Amino acid sequence: MLTTKVKALSKDAFAPYGDYTQLIRPAELFAGMPVNFTPDMVQLNLNRFTIASFSICRVEKRDLVVTASEYHSYTGEGIIPLEDDIIIHVGKPFRRELIASEIEAFRVPKGYMVCLKPGVLHMAPFAVDQTVNAIIVLPERTYANDCVVIRHEEKDHIRIEL
Repeated sequence: MLTTKVKALSKDAFAPYGDYTQLIRPAELFAGMPVNFTPDMVQLNLNRFTIASFSICRVEKRDLVVTASEYHSYTGEGIIPLEDDIIIHVGKPFRRELIASEIEAFRVPKGYMVCLKPGVLHMAPFAVDQTVNAIIVLPERTYANDCVVIRHEEKDHIRIEL
C-alpha cells in the first residue's frame, strides 16, 4: 500500500488542482458596517453549465485509505467543510491510467472552500475528528452524467498519514 502525508493548504501546493479561499471572516471586507460584502472571492469553472447545484456530503470518520477516485471531465467541483476540517485527496487531471504515487492529500480547514479544476482526481472527503457536513457545488446531475469512478487496485490503495 502506498502512503501520502497530509499537506496544509497553500496557494503554491494546491495550484495544480485548483484554488481555495476562506469564506468565514475573510481577510478583506468591503462595504460598511453593519453589512459587509466581499465579492468574487474564488471562481468555480462550471464550463458550459449555467446552474450550480448545492449538495451536502455528510462525512463520518473512517479509515484514511483511498481505494477509489473520481473525476469530472467538463466541470470543476467546489467543497466547503462546515463544522470541522476535512482531508481531501487529489491527483492531476486523469489521462489514461491511474498513477497512485502522484496523489496528494490536503487538510481543508472548516469554512474554507476548495475549487477543483475539471479532470482532477478526487473522491468523498475524510473527516478528521468528527462527522462533518460538507457543501458540494457542482452543475445539476453531474454525478449522473459527468462522473467517472476509478477503483484502485489493492497495490494502488493509499494510506493517508496526518
